[in-house]
Amino acid sequence: MKEFALRSEEIITPTGSRPGLVLVEQGRIRAVLPPDEPVAVPVYELGRHALLPGLIDPHVHLNEPGRTEWEGFNTGTRAALAGGLTTLVDMPLNSAPVTTTAAALALKRAATAGQLHVNCGFWGGLVPGNAGEVAGLIAGGVLGFKAFLTHSGIDDFPNATEADLRRVMPELARHGLPLLVHCELSQDDDAWPQRDVRSYANYLASRPRHWEDEAVRLMIRLCEETGCPVHIVHLSSADALPALAAAKARGLPLTVETGQHYLFFAAEDIPDGGTAYKCAPPIRERANNELLWQALQSGLIDFVATDHSPAPPDLKQLDSGDFSTAWGGIASLQLALPVLWTAARAHGATLPDVVRWLSENPAKLIGQAHRKGRIAPGYDADFVVLDAGAAFIVTEEALHHRHKVSPYLGRELLGVVEQTWLAGELAYARPDFRLLNQGQMISR
Repeated sequence: MKEFALRSEEIITPTGSRPGLVLVEQGRIRAVLPPDEPVAVPVYELGRHALLPGLIDPHVHLNEPGRTEWEGFNTGTRAALAGGLTTLVDMPLNSAPVTTTAAALALKRAATAGQLHVNCGFWGGLVPGNAGEVAGLIAGGVLGFKAFLTHSGIDDFPNATEADLRRVMPELARHGLPLLVHCELSQDDDAWPQRDVRSYANYLASRPRHWEDEAVRLMIRLCEETGCPVHIVHLSSADALPALAAAKARGLPLTVETGQHYLFFAAEDIPDGGTAYKCAPPIRERANNELLWQALQSGLIDFVATDHSPAPPDLKQLDSGDFSTAWGGIASLQLALPVLWTAARAHGATLPDVVRWLSENPAKLIGQAHRKGRIAPGYDADFVVLDAGAAFIVTEEALHHRHKVSPYLGRELLGVVEQTWLAGELAYARPDFRLLNQGQMISR
Protein backbone atom coordinates (compact mmCIF):
# COMPACT_ATOMS: atom_id res chain seq x y z
CA MET A 1 0.00 0.00 0.00
CA LYS A 2 1.69 3.18 -1.19
CA GLU A 3 -0.43 5.99 0.24
CA PHE A 4 -3.50 6.00 2.46
CA ALA A 5 -4.93 7.56 5.59
CA LEU A 6 -6.29 6.31 8.92
CA ARG A 7 -9.08 8.30 10.58
CA SER A 8 -9.84 7.88 14.28
CA GLU A 9 -11.78 9.74 16.94
CA GLU A 10 -8.79 9.23 19.26
CA ILE A 11 -5.26 9.52 17.94
CA ILE A 12 -2.55 9.49 20.62
CA THR A 13 -0.03 12.12 19.54
CA PRO A 14 2.93 13.64 21.41
CA THR A 15 0.66 16.52 22.46
CA GLY A 16 -2.19 14.34 23.69
CA SER A 17 -5.30 12.62 22.42
CA ARG A 18 -7.37 14.11 19.60
CA PRO A 19 -9.48 13.15 16.60
CA GLY A 20 -7.62 13.24 13.35
CA LEU A 21 -6.42 11.77 10.11
CA VAL A 22 -2.97 10.19 9.77
CA LEU A 23 -1.62 10.34 6.26
CA VAL A 24 0.83 7.54 5.41
CA GLU A 25 3.16 7.38 2.43
CA GLN A 26 5.79 4.73 1.65
CA GLY A 27 5.72 3.29 5.16
CA ARG A 28 6.10 6.60 6.98
CA ILE A 29 3.78 9.19 8.47
CA ARG A 30 3.52 12.13 6.12
CA ALA A 31 1.13 14.27 8.14
CA VAL A 32 -1.32 14.30 11.03
CA LEU A 33 -4.35 16.27 9.89
CA PRO A 34 -7.72 17.40 11.24
CA PRO A 35 -10.33 14.64 10.89
CA ASP A 36 -12.31 16.45 8.19
CA GLU A 37 -9.30 17.36 6.04
CA PRO A 38 -9.96 16.30 2.43
CA VAL A 39 -7.34 13.87 1.08
CA ALA A 40 -7.05 12.21 -2.32
CA VAL A 41 -6.12 8.78 -0.96
CA PRO A 42 -8.05 5.80 0.47
CA VAL A 43 -9.19 6.45 4.03
CA TYR A 44 -9.60 3.64 6.56
CA GLU A 45 -12.16 4.46 9.20
CA LEU A 46 -11.28 3.38 12.75
CA GLY A 47 -14.20 5.12 14.41
CA ARG A 48 -13.95 5.14 18.20
CA HIS A 49 -11.00 2.75 18.23
CA ALA A 50 -7.85 4.53 19.40
CA LEU A 51 -4.80 4.81 17.17
CA LEU A 52 -1.50 4.46 19.07
CA PRO A 53 2.10 4.27 17.87
CA GLY A 54 3.40 0.71 17.68
CA LEU A 55 4.58 -0.54 21.04
CA ILE A 56 8.25 -1.14 21.84
CA ASP A 57 9.47 -3.76 24.30
CA PRO A 58 13.23 -3.57 24.88
CA HIS A 59 13.28 -6.47 27.35
CA VAL A 60 12.32 -9.86 25.89
CA HIS A 61 13.89 -13.32 25.87
CA LEU A 62 13.19 -15.05 22.56
CA ASN A 63 15.73 -17.83 23.29
CA GLU A 64 16.78 -18.56 19.71
CA PRO A 65 19.04 -20.11 18.59
CA GLY A 66 19.52 -23.07 20.89
CA ARG A 67 16.42 -23.02 23.10
CA THR A 68 13.53 -22.86 20.68
CA GLU A 69 11.77 -25.48 22.79
CA TRP A 70 11.31 -22.55 25.23
CA GLU A 71 10.39 -19.88 22.64
CA GLY A 72 11.67 -18.69 19.28
CA PHE A 73 11.50 -15.82 16.84
CA ASN A 74 8.48 -17.26 15.05
CA THR A 75 6.26 -17.75 18.09
CA GLY A 76 7.58 -14.79 20.06
CA THR A 77 7.19 -12.24 17.29
CA ARG A 78 3.74 -13.60 16.38
CA ALA A 79 2.68 -13.00 19.98
CA ALA A 80 4.16 -9.50 19.78
CA LEU A 81 2.28 -8.72 16.57
CA ALA A 82 -1.03 -9.87 18.08
CA GLY A 83 -0.34 -7.64 21.09
CA GLY A 84 0.38 -4.44 19.15
CA LEU A 85 4.15 -4.61 19.67
CA THR A 86 6.03 -3.63 16.53
CA THR A 87 9.61 -3.48 17.87
CA LEU A 88 11.38 -5.80 20.31
CA VAL A 89 14.93 -6.00 21.62
CA ASP A 90 16.12 -9.50 22.45
CA MET A 91 18.21 -10.16 25.53
CA PRO A 92 21.60 -11.88 25.18
CA LEU A 93 20.93 -14.85 27.46
CA ASN A 94 18.71 -17.95 27.27
CA SER A 95 19.81 -18.50 23.69
CA ALA A 96 22.63 -20.95 23.07
CA PRO A 97 25.19 -19.64 22.46
CA VAL A 98 24.61 -16.58 24.58
CA THR A 99 25.19 -13.30 22.74
CA THR A 100 28.54 -12.43 24.28
CA THR A 101 30.65 -12.63 21.10
CA ALA A 102 30.39 -11.20 17.61
CA ALA A 103 30.16 -14.75 16.24
CA ALA A 104 27.20 -15.53 18.48
CA LEU A 105 25.49 -12.32 17.39
CA ALA A 106 25.91 -13.39 13.75
CA LEU A 107 24.28 -16.74 14.56
CA LYS A 108 21.37 -14.99 16.26
CA ARG A 109 20.82 -12.65 13.34
CA ALA A 110 20.90 -15.59 10.94
CA ALA A 111 18.33 -17.44 13.08
CA THR A 112 15.74 -14.74 12.39
CA ALA A 113 15.53 -15.63 8.69
CA GLY A 114 11.96 -16.20 7.53
CA GLN A 115 10.41 -15.76 10.96
CA LEU A 116 10.75 -12.15 12.06
CA HIS A 117 7.20 -10.83 12.19
CA VAL A 118 8.02 -7.53 13.95
CA ASN A 119 11.14 -5.39 14.09
CA CYS A 120 13.87 -6.69 16.38
CA GLY A 121 17.17 -5.47 17.74
CA PHE A 122 19.67 -7.15 20.03
CA TRP A 123 21.53 -6.43 23.25
CA GLY A 124 25.05 -7.74 23.66
CA GLY A 125 26.04 -9.53 26.84
CA LEU A 126 28.68 -8.40 29.33
CA VAL A 127 30.19 -11.28 31.29
CA PRO A 128 33.57 -11.92 32.93
CA GLY A 129 36.29 -12.24 30.32
CA ASN A 130 34.50 -10.91 27.23
CA ALA A 131 35.72 -7.29 27.29
CA GLY A 132 37.65 -8.04 24.11
CA GLU A 133 34.40 -8.88 22.32
CA VAL A 134 32.71 -5.57 23.05
CA ALA A 135 34.07 -3.76 19.98
CA GLY A 136 32.98 -6.57 17.67
CA LEU A 137 29.49 -6.63 19.16
CA ILE A 138 29.21 -2.88 18.71
CA ALA A 139 30.34 -3.20 15.09
CA GLY A 140 27.70 -5.92 14.68
CA GLY A 141 24.97 -3.45 15.60
CA VAL A 142 23.95 -4.22 19.17
CA LEU A 143 21.91 -1.47 20.80
CA GLY A 144 23.77 -1.70 24.09
CA PHE A 145 24.84 -4.31 26.65
CA LYS A 146 23.24 -6.30 29.46
CA ALA A 147 24.91 -7.49 32.66
CA PHE A 148 23.78 -9.37 35.75
CA LEU A 149 25.08 -8.66 39.23
CA THR A 150 23.80 -12.02 40.52
CA HIS A 151 23.46 -15.47 38.94
CA SER A 152 21.45 -15.14 35.76
CA GLY A 153 19.88 -18.59 35.90
CA ILE A 154 22.02 -19.64 32.92
CA ASP A 155 25.48 -20.94 33.81
CA ASP A 156 27.03 -19.77 30.53
CA PHE A 157 25.99 -16.17 31.31
CA PRO A 158 27.77 -15.57 34.65
CA ASN A 159 27.33 -12.36 36.59
CA ALA A 160 29.75 -9.52 36.06
CA THR A 161 31.86 -8.14 38.88
CA GLU A 162 32.48 -4.47 39.62
CA ALA A 163 35.89 -4.89 38.00
CA ASP A 164 34.28 -6.26 34.82
CA LEU A 165 31.95 -3.28 34.68
CA ARG A 166 34.73 -0.77 35.22
CA ARG A 167 36.69 -2.34 32.37
CA VAL A 168 33.89 -1.87 29.82
CA MET A 169 31.76 1.08 30.90
CA PRO A 170 34.22 3.78 29.68
CA GLU A 171 34.13 2.20 26.21
CA LEU A 172 30.33 2.18 26.21
CA ALA A 173 30.38 5.81 27.34
CA ARG A 174 32.51 6.73 24.31
CA HIS A 175 29.93 5.15 22.02
CA GLY A 176 26.95 6.50 23.93
CA LEU A 177 25.58 2.99 24.42
CA PRO A 178 23.59 2.02 27.51
CA LEU A 179 24.51 -0.68 29.99
CA LEU A 180 21.40 -2.53 31.17
CA VAL A 181 21.78 -4.08 34.60
CA HIS A 182 19.90 -6.73 36.55
CA CYS A 183 20.34 -5.14 39.95
CA GLU A 184 20.53 -7.75 42.69
CA LEU A 185 23.65 -8.25 44.80
CA SER A 186 22.99 -11.61 46.38
CA GLN A 187 24.16 -12.30 49.91
CA ASP A 188 23.98 -15.20 52.37
CA ASP A 189 20.46 -14.49 53.54
CA ASP A 190 18.56 -17.49 54.91
CA ALA A 191 16.58 -18.08 51.74
CA TRP A 192 14.11 -20.65 53.06
CA PRO A 193 13.76 -20.06 56.81
CA GLN A 194 11.04 -22.70 57.25
CA ARG A 195 12.27 -25.02 54.46
CA ASP A 196 8.84 -24.77 52.82
CA VAL A 197 9.73 -24.47 49.14
CA ARG A 198 6.07 -24.01 48.15
CA SER A 199 5.76 -20.87 50.28
CA TYR A 200 5.65 -17.64 48.29
CA ALA A 201 6.54 -15.73 51.45
CA ASN A 202 9.72 -17.78 51.68
CA TYR A 203 10.58 -17.10 48.04
CA LEU A 204 9.99 -13.38 48.58
CA ALA A 205 12.26 -13.46 51.64
CA SER A 206 14.94 -15.24 49.61
CA ARG A 207 15.43 -12.17 47.37
CA PRO A 208 15.05 -9.22 49.78
CA ARG A 209 14.77 -5.61 48.75
CA HIS A 210 18.21 -4.70 50.04
CA TRP A 211 19.78 -6.89 47.33
CA GLU A 212 18.29 -4.52 44.75
CA ASP A 213 18.92 -1.37 46.75
CA GLU A 214 22.64 -2.04 47.14
CA ALA A 215 23.03 -3.00 43.50
CA VAL A 216 21.27 0.19 42.40
CA ARG A 217 23.60 2.26 44.58
CA LEU A 218 26.60 0.54 42.99
CA MET A 219 25.36 1.32 39.49
CA ILE A 220 24.64 4.94 40.35
CA ARG A 221 28.22 5.28 41.58
CA LEU A 222 29.67 3.66 38.44
CA CYS A 223 27.42 5.73 36.20
CA GLU A 224 28.69 8.90 37.83
CA GLU A 225 32.34 7.84 37.69
CA THR A 226 32.38 6.59 34.08
CA GLY A 227 29.69 8.66 32.34
CA CYS A 228 28.27 5.46 30.89
CA PRO A 229 24.48 5.53 30.37
CA VAL A 230 22.98 3.03 32.83
CA HIS A 231 19.54 1.49 32.58
CA ILE A 232 18.08 -0.33 35.59
CA VAL A 233 15.89 -3.17 34.36
CA HIS A 234 12.74 -4.52 36.06
CA LEU A 235 12.95 -2.47 39.26
CA SER A 236 10.81 -4.08 41.96
CA SER A 237 12.08 -2.52 45.21
CA ALA A 238 10.52 0.86 46.00
CA ASP A 239 13.24 1.36 48.63
CA ALA A 240 15.66 2.17 45.77
CA LEU A 241 13.54 5.08 44.53
CA PRO A 242 15.08 7.87 46.70
CA ALA A 243 18.60 7.05 45.51
CA LEU A 244 17.41 6.97 41.90
CA ALA A 245 15.62 10.29 42.31
CA ALA A 246 18.76 11.89 43.72
CA ALA A 247 20.89 10.50 40.88
CA LYS A 248 18.51 11.80 38.24
CA ALA A 249 18.39 15.18 39.95
CA ARG A 250 22.18 15.35 39.53
CA GLY A 251 21.70 14.83 35.80
CA LEU A 252 23.24 11.37 35.57
CA PRO A 253 22.50 9.43 32.35
CA LEU A 254 20.31 6.98 34.24
CA THR A 255 16.99 5.40 33.22
CA VAL A 256 14.72 2.92 34.94
CA GLU A 257 12.08 0.40 33.90
CA THR A 258 9.69 -1.73 35.87
CA GLY A 259 7.57 -4.65 34.69
CA GLN A 260 3.84 -5.02 34.18
CA HIS A 261 3.70 -7.81 36.76
CA TYR A 262 5.09 -5.58 39.50
CA LEU A 263 2.28 -3.12 38.82
CA PHE A 264 -0.55 -5.61 38.34
CA PHE A 265 0.01 -8.25 41.03
CA ALA A 266 0.84 -8.09 44.74
CA ALA A 267 2.60 -10.64 46.93
CA GLU A 268 -0.42 -10.84 49.24
CA ASP A 269 -2.48 -12.38 46.43
CA ILE A 270 0.03 -14.99 45.20
CA PRO A 271 -0.85 -18.51 46.39
CA ASP A 272 1.67 -20.93 47.79
CA GLY A 273 2.78 -23.23 45.00
CA GLY A 274 1.87 -20.59 42.40
CA THR A 275 5.11 -20.84 40.47
CA ALA A 276 3.60 -19.21 37.37
CA TYR A 277 4.18 -15.96 39.30
CA LYS A 278 7.86 -16.62 39.95
CA CYS A 279 10.21 -13.99 38.58
CA ALA A 280 13.41 -12.30 39.73
CA PRO A 281 13.34 -9.87 41.39
CA PRO A 282 10.09 -11.11 42.92
CA ILE A 283 6.67 -9.50 42.90
CA ARG A 284 6.54 -7.59 46.18
CA GLU A 285 3.88 -6.37 48.58
CA ARG A 286 1.01 -4.11 47.55
CA ALA A 287 2.28 -1.08 49.49
CA ASN A 288 5.66 -1.37 47.74
CA ASN A 289 4.02 -1.66 44.34
CA GLU A 290 1.86 1.40 44.92
CA LEU A 291 5.08 3.36 45.38
CA LEU A 292 6.29 2.00 42.03
CA TRP A 293 3.08 3.35 40.49
CA GLN A 294 3.73 6.77 41.98
CA ALA A 295 7.27 6.74 40.61
CA LEU A 296 6.05 5.73 37.15
CA GLN A 297 3.41 8.45 37.08
CA SER A 298 5.90 11.08 38.24
CA GLY A 299 8.44 10.11 35.57
CA LEU A 300 11.05 8.76 37.98
CA ILE A 301 10.50 5.33 36.42
CA ASP A 302 10.80 5.88 32.68
CA PHE A 303 8.81 3.02 31.21
CA VAL A 304 7.45 -0.50 31.52
CA ALA A 305 8.74 -3.67 29.82
CA THR A 306 7.50 -7.25 30.04
CA ASP A 307 10.76 -9.16 30.62
CA HIS A 308 9.00 -11.88 28.63
CA SER A 309 10.86 -14.99 29.82
CA PRO A 310 9.00 -18.16 28.87
CA ALA A 311 9.98 -21.74 29.68
CA PRO A 312 8.46 -25.19 29.21
CA PRO A 313 5.82 -26.08 31.83
CA ASP A 314 8.02 -28.67 33.54
CA LEU A 315 10.68 -26.01 34.24
CA LYS A 316 8.04 -23.84 35.91
CA GLN A 317 7.38 -26.69 38.39
CA LEU A 318 3.63 -26.24 37.99
CA ASP A 319 2.91 -29.67 39.49
CA SER A 320 5.25 -29.49 42.47
CA GLY A 321 4.85 -25.77 43.16
CA ASP A 322 8.51 -25.67 44.22
CA PHE A 323 9.63 -22.03 44.15
CA SER A 324 13.23 -22.98 44.90
CA THR A 325 13.70 -24.83 41.62
CA ALA A 326 11.07 -23.32 39.27
CA TRP A 327 12.30 -21.20 36.37
CA GLY A 328 11.99 -17.53 37.22
CA GLY A 329 10.25 -15.81 34.35
CA ILE A 330 6.80 -14.60 33.31
CA ALA A 331 5.46 -15.04 29.79
CA SER A 332 3.39 -11.98 28.98
CA LEU A 333 4.56 -10.44 25.71
CA GLN A 334 1.19 -10.45 23.94
CA LEU A 335 -0.50 -8.93 27.00
CA ALA A 336 1.86 -5.98 27.51
CA LEU A 337 -0.73 -3.37 26.57
CA PRO A 338 -3.94 -4.71 28.16
CA VAL A 339 -2.23 -5.63 31.44
CA LEU A 340 -0.77 -2.16 31.82
CA TRP A 341 -3.91 -0.40 30.58
CA THR A 342 -6.09 -2.36 33.03
CA ALA A 343 -3.92 -1.36 35.98
CA ALA A 344 -3.33 2.15 34.66
CA ARG A 345 -7.05 2.91 34.42
CA ALA A 346 -7.41 1.95 38.07
CA HIS A 347 -4.66 4.49 38.91
CA GLY A 348 -6.17 7.36 36.95
CA ALA A 349 -3.74 7.14 34.03
CA THR A 350 -4.65 7.83 30.40
CA LEU A 351 -3.77 6.40 27.01
CA PRO A 352 -1.17 9.15 26.41
CA ASP A 353 0.50 7.99 29.64
CA VAL A 354 0.52 4.40 28.40
CA VAL A 355 2.00 5.47 25.06
CA ARG A 356 4.79 7.29 26.91
CA TRP A 357 5.49 4.14 28.95
CA LEU A 358 5.22 1.59 26.13
CA SER A 359 6.35 3.50 23.03
CA GLU A 360 7.95 6.92 23.38
CA ASN A 361 10.37 6.35 26.26
CA PRO A 362 11.48 2.83 25.21
CA ALA A 363 12.33 4.30 21.79
CA LYS A 364 14.78 6.65 23.49
CA LEU A 365 16.61 3.81 25.23
CA ILE A 366 17.17 1.90 22.00
CA GLY A 367 18.31 4.92 19.99
CA GLN A 368 15.19 5.05 17.80
CA ALA A 369 13.47 8.16 19.15
CA HIS A 370 13.91 9.89 15.78
CA ARG A 371 11.73 7.36 13.95
CA LYS A 372 9.69 5.26 16.36
CA GLY A 373 7.40 5.65 19.36
CA ARG A 374 5.33 8.63 18.15
CA ILE A 375 2.55 9.46 15.75
CA ALA A 376 4.19 12.45 14.09
CA PRO A 377 5.38 13.42 10.60
CA GLY A 378 8.50 11.57 9.49
CA TYR A 379 8.02 8.66 11.90
CA ASP A 380 7.60 5.05 10.82
CA ALA A 381 3.99 4.04 10.18
CA ASP A 382 3.91 1.43 12.95
CA PHE A 383 0.53 1.51 14.69
CA VAL A 384 -1.73 -0.37 17.05
CA VAL A 385 -5.49 0.04 16.86
CA LEU A 386 -7.04 -0.43 20.29
CA ASP A 387 -10.59 -0.91 21.50
CA ALA A 388 -9.74 0.67 24.84
CA GLY A 389 -13.12 0.04 26.44
CA ALA A 390 -13.49 -3.63 25.57
CA ALA A 391 -12.75 -6.34 28.12
CA PHE A 392 -11.67 -9.94 27.53
CA ILE A 393 -10.65 -13.04 29.46
CA VAL A 394 -7.13 -14.36 28.91
CA THR A 395 -7.29 -17.92 27.53
CA GLU A 396 -4.64 -20.35 26.36
CA GLU A 397 -6.26 -20.49 22.93
CA ALA A 398 -5.71 -16.76 22.35
CA LEU A 399 -2.02 -16.73 23.28
CA HIS A 400 0.58 -17.12 20.54
CA HIS A 401 3.79 -17.60 22.53
CA ARG A 402 5.02 -21.19 22.54
CA HIS A 403 4.00 -22.39 26.00
CA LYS A 404 0.68 -21.20 27.38
CA VAL A 405 1.95 -20.73 30.93
CA SER A 406 1.08 -17.34 32.39
CA PRO A 407 -0.21 -15.95 35.69
CA TYR A 408 -2.67 -13.87 33.64
CA LEU A 409 -4.69 -16.88 32.48
CA GLY A 410 -8.31 -16.50 33.48
CA ARG A 411 -7.92 -12.80 34.27
CA GLU A 412 -10.24 -10.18 32.81
CA LEU A 413 -8.23 -7.44 31.10
CA LEU A 414 -9.22 -4.18 29.47
CA GLY A 415 -8.15 -3.14 25.98
CA VAL A 416 -8.49 -5.32 22.89
CA VAL A 417 -5.87 -5.00 20.15
CA GLU A 418 -7.85 -4.88 16.91
CA GLN A 419 -5.06 -4.19 14.40
CA THR A 420 -1.30 -3.90 14.17
CA TRP A 421 0.32 -1.99 11.31
CA LEU A 422 3.98 -2.43 10.44
CA ALA A 423 5.68 0.11 8.13
CA GLY A 424 2.33 1.10 6.67
CA GLU A 425 1.09 -2.44 6.09
CA LEU A 426 -1.77 -4.11 7.95
CA ALA A 427 0.03 -7.08 9.49
CA TYR A 428 -2.59 -8.22 12.03
CA ALA A 429 -6.36 -7.79 12.12
CA ARG A 430 -7.89 -9.68 15.02
CA PRO A 431 -7.82 -12.66 14.99
CA ASP A 432 -5.91 -13.05 11.72
CA PHE A 433 -2.29 -12.54 10.80
CA ARG A 434 -2.41 -10.71 7.46
CA LEU A 435 1.28 -10.26 6.75
CA LEU A 436 4.16 -12.20 8.28
CA ASN A 437 7.95 -12.04 8.07
CA GLN A 438 7.98 -8.28 7.45
CA GLY A 439 10.04 -7.32 10.50
CA GLN A 440 13.34 -5.54 10.09
CA MET A 441 16.47 -5.84 12.21
CA ILE A 442 17.18 -2.69 14.21
CA SER A 443 20.75 -1.48 14.71
CA ARG A 444 22.33 1.66 16.11
